[in-house]
Amino acid sequence: MTGAVLPASPAGAPGPEAVASPWRLAARRFARHRPAVVAAVVLVLLALACVAAPWIAPHPPNRQDLLLGPVPPNRQHWLGTDELGRDQLSRLLHAGRISLQIGLAVGVLSTAFGTAVGAVAGYAGRVADQVLMRITDLFLVLPAIAVLAIALKRFGRSQLVIVVVLAALFWMYVARVVRAEVLALREKEFVEAARAAGASGVRIVVRHLLPNVVGVVAVNATLAVALAIITESTLSFLGFGVQPPATSWGVMLADAEGYVGTGQAYLLYGPGAAILLTVLCVNFIGDGLRAALDPRAGLR
Repeated sequence: MTGAVLPASPAGAPGPEAVASPWRLAARRFARHRPAVVAAVVLVLLALACVAAPWIAPHPPNRQDLLLGPVPPNRQHWLGTDELGRDQLSRLLHAGRISLQIGLAVGVLSTAFGTAVGAVAGYAGRVADQVLMRITDLFLVLPAIAVLAIALKRFGRSQLVIVVVLAALFWMYVARVVRAEVLALREKEFVEAARAAGASGVRIVVRHLLPNVVGVVAVNATLAVALAIITESTLSFLGFGVQPPATSWGVMLADAEGYVGTGQAYLLYGPGAAILLTVLCVNFIGDGLRAALDPRAGLR
């Protein structure tokens, strides 16, 4: 017995293999955002250089050469040396490991917690919404730098403490944005259909609401990373950052603050340029992710 003949697809209609998944479409949209692609490449190269610092750095970061002293950039020391004869390029690469780790960890923790709070507040509504948003407002009015300085003085200035304290002060912005998005989405037809099908509140939030806010979550995550790097640098500049012998880009700026306008001002250029480049790259990547992951953006 011969098998049934399937009807041919209409001329010009795409076959099943031509239908791209949402993630593939998002990748295509991101690839079309050239500033974001260039920023991602630059940031990845910078991160790889920092991760590989123990192997590619020309000198140990804390090795001192008091007889050499401060030397401007030259062939042997591309970014020069400081007053203790330490190679600036080596210190910059090792310091980047700590600055990038703090920025990434704070971005992940604050985004995850803020997304959970915002999703619960937006979907649950009523009492839960009021309680969670009033707590969020309370954290928003706290002076961040003052709270950070007091907390670090009380609990120490280890990298873990800095990450936890920064994450505890940065989750509110993500929570408010996610709450607003969930409030707008929870009355949509697909949510009503999920309720009618018997889906639980947790399933609706995880499977239906959060995938529709992934764009704004990704953008706010990148902003949290940039803000964490800047805040850590500010704290280190004020003397509340990581403790020696560990160093970060902010610590390097603090060490060189007295050389502004002198012949050793080159000590500021390396860490300052690294912070500026990282923050710019993260912001461009955030713009690209917003254009790529927003399900309402459509094909471009």
